[in-house]
Amino acid sequence: MADSKDKFLGKILDNRYEILEVIGTGGMAVVYKALCHRLNRHVAVKMLKEDLALDADFRRRFQTESKAVAMLSHPNIVSVYDVSRSRDLEYIVMELIEGITLKQYMQKKGALTWKEALHFSTQIAKALSHAHSRGIIHRDIKPHNIMIVKDGSIKVADFGIARLPTSQHTVAQEALGSVHYISPEQAKGEAVDMRSDIYSAGVVMYEMLTGQLPFDGDTAVSVAIQHISSVPVLPREIDPEIPEGFEIITMNAMNPNLETRYPSADVLLEDLEEFRKNQNAQASSSNTAPFVPVTTGENSLAELRGRGQYIIEENVLPVSTSGELKRESYERRRIRANKVSLLSGISCVLIFILALSIFLWNFWLKWLFQESEPVNIPNFIGSNVSDLMGDKEYEKIFSFTVVTQVDPTHKMGTVISQRPEAGRTQMLGPDGIGVVLTIASGEITVTMPDVVNWEYNRAVAELEQLGFVVERETVASSSITKDYIVETIPAADEKLPGGSTVYISVSGGPKIVPVIMPNLVGMTQAAAIAHIESLRLVVGTISPVESMQKEGTIIWQSITADEEITEHTKIFLQVAVKPRETATPEPSESPSPTPGTPTPETSTPTQAPTTPVETQPPITPEPVPVTPEPTLEPPPPPPPEEENGNGEE
Repeated sequence: MADSKDKFLGKILDNRYEILEVIGTGGMAVVYKALCHRLNRHVAVKMLKEDLALDADFRRRFQTESKAVAMLSHPNIVSVYDVSRSRDLEYIVMELIEGITLKQYMQKKGALTWKEALHFSTQIAKALSHAHSRGIIHRDIKPHNIMIVKDGSIKVADFGIARLPTSQHTVAQEALGSVHYISPEQAKGEAVDMRSDIYSAGVVMYEMLTGQLPFDGDTAVSVAIQHISSVPVLPREIDPEIPEGFEIITMNAMNPNLETRYPSADVLLEDLEEFRKNQNAQASSSNTAPFVPVTTGENSLAELRGRGQYIIEENVLPVSTSGELKRESYERRRIRANKVSLLSGISCVLIFILALSIFLWNFWLKWLFQESEPVNIPNFIGSNVSDLMGDKEYEKIFSFTVVTQVDPTHKMGTVISQRPEAGRTQMLGPDGIGVVLTIASGEITVTMPDVVNWEYNRAVAELEQLGFVVERETVASSSITKDYIVETIPAADEKLPGGSTVYISVSGGPKIVPVIMPNLVGMTQAAAIAHIESLRLVVGTISPVESMQKEGTIIWQSITADEEITEHTKIFLQVAVKPRETATPEPSESPSPTPGTPTPETSTPTQAPTTPVETQPPITPEPVPVTPEPTLEPPPPPPPEEENGNGEE
């Protein structure tokens, strides 16, 4: 999948993440496989696409995802290690998952066994339970966003349209996930809550059990309408081997009525666990009572089963005492649902026409029927919001709405974005022109956690997830286990600005192992890294430097060869890159010595021209005439190199 023309391939972001290859592309972002040089591990870097990075709305959505995923830490959710934001680049550094998506797995295998489906469903419910407990709604649960790891566990990924309950959002932000998995309230454009994720999880469970989607159609609109008003074929009609209890759980998770759907992921998880225990008990004893789901309200599944009924939609569908559905009743229900679908489709078309008419009136037609004047929107970015709000002239024209955003790079109260953008022209109406101003709310402060006596990698992951930059030193300790944290500066519970540097002392055991620094100059970059790591040293920043030496070889190291150092010391390197080609200067009218003719150091210098001409360093190491005028030389890279073949400095 790698794109050989991708300009980020081979680049090192923030002197840390070396981009290796493209591993995925989505609607908003590109995902790369990268090598973290600081911790020497492979990671996934999710980068907002360049064309979208210019759009303030998409940048805000991407930043919302960053905030959302940074709050989550669970075995069934892809871990986030780092978040970076600059003027023209936004990316998230995540755990690299070696595996395939649940969708790919189902495409290869078809319908899963109910035991496999139960195994995956339970882990999905656990992931949702954790996210919902942090106030995060995923809003795009589907098999494409669920990764299967080699050990058989799953991890929920891609919080691309996740929403914090307090975050502001517009119609543009309410982009739907895959239409085959959206909840009815999403399809209707209504507000969503955590139960929407449960509906989508129910659709995934349905697909795992049956090998097919509950609803399909030629267009996205037709599928969305079916979610609102149609009744899916019951899983046991497709495969009678599916346990009835699992079918009931799936259909209750997919209930289009919010009031009778599972109220939380915890209740769904409780039913799945109870069903698993019941199936295990039935396998060992034939006298075990049948599975009864957890009560979810007045019309609980337990009560309905006791009366010979269970929920499918807003109403209930009769079943016989043996648990078999009454075919006639279900067919009547399906026919009625098809009629409702047709009426719903007509209603949706009428609503769309009405919405389009309102839009055209507000943004175009209305101005044709009233006297107004065009106003060019000024650039408010960089201004202080209090100055704008107190300006009498602006008050006559604009109606400001202020939204705050945490941004430590700007002074509190500074406008960092605006909508509409500067330069656009709008007609001034009786109510003025509405402008949304996003202002910086000041610097983030983060509490330093207590990581003393934590294992090094675990401590670094925790600190970096909080936004800290970690610097390490190794110390001897007879009381702290080797590779565990001895001390941190600053200490635990101190308040620090986001992005601060934290210094950690790591135990090297009772006696620190000395290492003799090798000579890396002349090695290739890959060989130098391997040699450093084999000595339990740490690779620091590797900086490219233009040099006449062989491209890709090390030309400088931060610690001199043969010096005694300790394990885990960070080594910084410089690697040679080909010098940039420069234009050849125009020849002067005065004669010049023939190139390649040696000029003795004792020879008489030639007359300098009236106007000195600055020249680039010679491309070949051949001697040049020496003049009394000082020659302009490029600043030497840090280490000095011999540029001339005749040994002149």
